[in-house]
Amino acid sequence: MTDYEYIMAQCRKYHFTVWDEKELKECQSLLPNLTRAELVSVYRSRLLDEKHPLKQTAFKVLFADKVGKREVRIKSLDTDALIEEFKDKKSGNVALIRKEMRERYKANKDFDRNKVAIAFNSSTKSDIQWVKTQVRNEQNGKQNKNNYKWK
Repeated sequence: MTDYEYIMAQCRKYHFTVWDEKELKECQSLLPNLTRAELVSVYRSRLLDEKHPLKQTAFKVLFADKVGKREVRIKSLDTDALIEEFKDKKSGNVALIRKEMRERYKANKDFDRNKVAIAFNSSTKSDIQWVKTQVRNEQNGKQNKNNYKWK
């Protein structure tokens, strides 16, 4: 019996019952030995729930080289390139870029801050409101209004 066959047999066995921790750890340790097609098959299996630890481990093994690289790439971009990618709403990185641009806006008092404000003002209502709030906080002398939690 191959590693893949063993893992799938365990998935079928424990589909309607609670997994034995020892068997789960054994299956997780076998995942790196599988081919890419077998990993995809395990990940897409209907026998595993979305949040199942075996499915999450299969995802990490499949995309181990890409996990974390996106954040590093976004942080290393200059502000102009960041804004261009922010304007491309189909890039799949808009939320990460928005977070990075907000951090740069708060940290930077120079020309980049104006670029970020212009990009946000031509974006969604929440981005426009965020810029307005930042400008208002600066005018009122408040450093960071976001630390206050409404009750």
